[in-house]
Amino acid sequence: MVVPSLKLQDLIEEIRGAKTQAQEREVIQKECAHIRASFRDGDPLHRHRQLAKLLYVHMLGYPAHFGQMECLKLIASPRFTDKRVGYLGAMLLLDERQDAHLLITNSIKNDLSQGIQAVQGLALCTLSTVGSAEMCRDLATEVEKLLLQPGPYVRKKAVLTAVHMIRKVPELSNIFLPPCAQLLHERHHGVLLGTITLITELCERSPAALKHFRKVVPQLVQILWTLVTTGYSAEHSISGVSDPFLQVQILRLLRILGRNHEESSETMNDLLAQVATNTDTSRNAGNAVLFETVLTIMDIRSVAGLRVLAVNILGRFLLNSDKNIRYVALTSLLRVVQSDHSAVQRHRPTVVECLREPDASLSRRALELSLALVNSSNVRAMTQELQSFLESCPPDLRADCASGILLAAERFAPTKRWHIDTILRVLTTAGTHVRDDAVANLIQLIGGAQELHAYSVRRLYSALAEDISQQPLVQVAAWCIGEYGDLLLEGSCEETEPLQVEEEEVLALLEKVLQSHMSLPVTRGYALTALMKLSTRLRGDNNRIRQVVSVYGSCLDVELQQRAVEYNALFQKYDYMRAAILEKMPLVERGGTQDEGAKESKEAQHSEAALVPTEPQASKLLDLLDLLDGTSGAAQPSPPLEPSSEGTLVHLLDLPCVSPAPASIPNLKVFEREGLQLNLSFVRPPGTPALLLITVTVINTSGADVTHFVCQAAVPKSFQLQLQAPSGDTVPAQSGLPVTQLLRILNPNKAPLRLKLRLTYNHFGQSVQEIFEVNNLPVETWQ
Repeated sequence: MVVPSLKLQDLIEEIRGAKTQAQEREVIQKECAHIRASFRDGDPLHRHRQLAKLLYVHMLGYPAHFGQMECLKLIASPRFTDKRVGYLGAMLLLDERQDAHLLITNSIKNDLSQGIQAVQGLALCTLSTVGSAEMCRDLATEVEKLLLQPGPYVRKKAVLTAVHMIRKVPELSNIFLPPCAQLLHERHHGVLLGTITLITELCERSPAALKHFRKVVPQLVQILWTLVTTGYSAEHSISGVSDPFLQVQILRLLRILGRNHEESSETMNDLLAQVATNTDTSRNAGNAVLFETVLTIMDIRSVAGLRVLAVNILGRFLLNSDKNIRYVALTSLLRVVQSDHSAVQRHRPTVVECLREPDASLSRRALELSLALVNSSNVRAMTQELQSFLESCPPDLRADCASGILLAAERFAPTKRWHIDTILRVLTTAGTHVRDDAVANLIQLIGGAQELHAYSVRRLYSALAEDISQQPLVQVAAWCIGEYGDLLLEGSCEETEPLQVEEEEVLALLEKVLQSHMSLPVTRGYALTALMKLSTRLRGDNNRIRQVVSVYGSCLDVELQQRAVEYNALFQKYDYMRAAILEKMPLVERGGTQDEGAKESKEAQHSEAALVPTEPQASKLLDLLDLLDGTSGAAQPSPPLEPSSEGTLVHLLDLPCVSPAPASIPNLKVFEREGLQLNLSFVRPPGTPALLLITVTVINTSGADVTHFVCQAAVPKSFQLQLQAPSGDTVPAQSGLPVTQLLRILNPNKAPLRLKLRLTYNHFGQSVQEIFEVNNLPVETWQ
């Protein structure tokens, strides 16, 4: 006996009534077999019912691909009940990866021209859901005609379909430009909201559309003004805010139209001030409108007073009880802190209070903003607050907090003593979380401050006596005790409390470090070297030091064993040289060598007698490699070098080529946003005039690191482009080490150079992509 097929409602009840997964699969398998048999028999009256059951099975996660062709048959049917289920099945079972979706193009085209609104709505919904680029090109004209239909039901769906088409095929934007201007006069909420969305998509994807729609800025301002003052309609008001969805969409469009355009920005200044002051902030809908207003003010060329008002709104957001609103405020303030630093500084106490938030994401954003607010005038107070936070912050924030404090102290330290105290406190609190260069930087700082040697060694000795678990602190303390142990024993420092230290206590403390299971091999190396240096600084007998050193002569660690063996040799064979070898390190001024080198380099650039043009190191290496490819340059013997004590290095860098040094090409800044700058420097090697070397230098002056940075370039087909690997993908904050990348461009025809760049990176917790063209390259780069 053949079991009859179930109705949809009965199928749902039976599936929900299954007690196990096996029972559910059994029910579905039986029903799918009935559905297949019905499809094979070609029953036209009940085909839509069978497909409806199949769609329910598909929504449960079971395979339903065998119903795709039935969807096409139902769409082609003249009955509305068939079309409704057929279009629904097409939206669920078809996508661009399957060629079957192209078969419904003609059916959609016929239904769009029928004039029946319900059928047209179904066709438009399907097109906006599964429409591929080919379908969009074929049906764009039909959709454009429907944009001006008298019924708002079809117009609303046609506008949303046009948005999908623009996203799929941006070159179709010219078709939809004329209808948009007429649709802005629409009073229907859905049509107007869709039109604003369509214009936004057009402006983001087409510079011509952006220029075209800047003419309608006054009209957009008038629409938003009406919304704010008189309201649109009561049915679209939310919590007393008139149509917040439409307000937000208009504000986003105004932000795009006013960016880098003085006239449009001036037109909307008064309106933005009105929205910012009159919007109710007691409800979430009002906060959403206010936030979009702030983003628009910050992105256009608004007046200074309006920008201060926007920052104050973000400051009020920080006092909101909703965590999401506080997070949005912190993120937005972090984006504008570089351009409106003084305005953000007014809210510094509130930002510092957010450090104590139990929510990890809030405290992390507050930490990033607090570090960005540090400057020379508030460095003492802000560092104190950050150090207090460091003592109680979660473990995953300690590394960022410690590194930020050290970087701020390095940039804005008022005195060397304060700088040393700050680093010592960080090492004492979170020594295991600091950067790898913290130890070397503090040693260099202490070594260059001769007047603070006694103070530093006493502070470090006291800290080491209390805790030997913080390895960076132990390493710095061991170095200072070995270097300035005589000052520690003298007790003549007036800046600290009287501290009487005996030689045996110092040696016992260093031995404790050597024997501790918490000490790393590197730390033991510092302690062993410190003991060896103390052998020339202490007045007592060195037998205890000799014994400790000799013990480590058989240490399993190769580095420690080698040190101990060499130190034993100093005691036994070269004792007469020990005092000279272990004398104090000379004073080192921080940055002195680099500053002098930079000054000499600058003088060499301006000197007429300079023999070598200044180039990036990568460029010099490429020039040397080019000699291997060339024939004439490689065949010529190198000119003899004249011995000169002043110009030896210059002669070593000279290239064996006959052509004179090329004239320098001016650098060019091509991008700047939120503290991120991208500069281009150019070099044309003398041996290959068709070759241009471009060094891309990326600098980050903001308060947050730029991560996952990728720079891609494109040139016209007549050029040849080769991108070298960048020096890194993270651009450190606060003008840290820049990221560089070399571009090799071959221009055999000496044609005018145009360069298109695409930048992708993460900044302030957001993913950013910028595409722009560089057309103002110096003439020297291609002539």
